[in-house]
Amino acid sequence: MTQPTCTQCEGDDLEQGFIEDSGESSKGYARWILGPLEKGLLGGAKRMGRPRWQIDALRCRRCGHLELFARTPA
Repeated sequence: MTQPTCTQCEGDDLEQGFIEDSGESSKGYARWILGPLEKGLLGGAKRMGRPRWQIDALRCRRCGHLELFARTPA
């Protein structure tokens, strides 16, 4: 894979991080789930049996823009 660059300022100094989820009963990190959002009876997202991927976030040190990637199954 080639070195990613910022899509806003074309900077090449990106630092790796992740998106935190600190909601009730969360695992501490967000995931990307395939398909449109469907809400269940209690208002939560339906996600049973749907593929999930870890969200990796790269932050541009020059302009602060975030680039998000979902490459690794979670």
